[in-house]
Amino acid sequence: MFDYTKVLSSTVKDMKPSGIRKFFDLLQGREDVVGLTVGQPDFVTPWHIREAGIDSLKEGKTYYTSNAGLAELRIEIAKYLDRRFSLKYDGMSEVIVTVGGSEAIDLAIRACVETGDEVIIPTPCFVCYEPCVKLAGGVPVILETKAKNNFKVTPDELKALITPRTKMLILAYPNNPTGAILTEDELRGIAEVLRDTNIVVLSDEIYSELTYGRKHFSIANIEDMHERTIIASGFSKSYAMTGWRMGYIAAPEPLAKQMLKLHQYVIMCAPTTSQFSALEAVKNGDEDIEMMKEEYDRRRKYLLKRFAKMGIECFEPEGAFYAFPNIGKFGLSSEVFCERLLEKYKCAIVPGTAFGETGEGFARISYAYSIKHIDQALDRIEEFVKTL
Repeated sequence: MFDYTKVLSSTVKDMKPSGIRKFFDLLQGREDVVGLTVGQPDFVTPWHIREAGIDSLKEGKTYYTSNAGLAELRIEIAKYLDRRFSLKYDGMSEVIVTVGGSEAIDLAIRACVETGDEVIIPTPCFVCYEPCVKLAGGVPVILETKAKNNFKVTPDELKALITPRTKMLILAYPNNPTGAILTEDELRGIAEVLRDTNIVVLSDEIYSELTYGRKHFSIANIEDMHERTIIASGFSKSYAMTGWRMGYIAAPEPLAKQMLKLHQYVIMCAPTTSQFSALEAVKNGDEDIEMMKEEYDRRRKYLLKRFAKMGIECFEPEGAFYAFPNIGKFGLSSEVFCERLLEKYKCAIVPGTAFGETGEGFARISYAYSIKHIDQALDRIEEFVKTL
């Protein structure tokens, strides 16, 4: 009999499946369950963006593009970054179009991290960073952010973890799952710690357009941080384009050049139809962003009001479309809380531990759903917590 244990990578075998997907999969085929689990906009991709993709198909634009992506799309992404965030990049040499933000993250890590290199990962965080670091042979070093600091990285915490083997710091703000952001002053404090090191920053800015009451500021805006920063972002959240799988990297040419080589060998190029839709989005989609952000903000405020009424403590999210309520007082682990809520009250949310052990005592709730859907889920949560 063929022995699979002898051919499979031990690194892959030891990986835990995504905690987000575990609860998402439990919803499949169950119409009785109300879920607030997935970070996917409930908006349909705006029509003018869809139409651009349809038109490209009608015109027979089904060929490969250049490895880095359509030249006009890369140029427009650079213009967009300048227009929206005052970030300066050369679209032809410093922007790569990727298959979603996830590929951008993977490329950045694999291009920089070698066996034994340490990568500092603030948690709670999106689920892919630690596995990607391990696949590259790196060593994840967990920086546990705390609720008392609003889940922000502090300079002192960062400094304490830096060693001669530290190669990269991953910053993911606005943050999934907490909704935390980092202000300009806070980022300047982090920059001060990094200034005399040779540490590269991977800044995951997929939620950069979704901030409430404050404009997003990138660490790449800081004078001598631009040269060491790789921005990973995309179209999924800002333009409701999750299924189009459109992301990008923006980085100084010496870094971008190496990431492009990886992209050439493992991907070739991002889907052509999606690129033409992304071109329309980045050129003419600013109003779509504002409309969706306004609606997310309305939902955010409603969610916080309901939590307060239930007596559930929740850090006020300032970005993305997630809330991270503290459920520790109910005496159940995050996993058990979410399992019982699903089993007894047919409501699905994600345990905080899906985003790292520091998420214990919390749960992630996505408000990328209609108010009606959110209201129905919160009613069930309220019924549940009254029994605890």
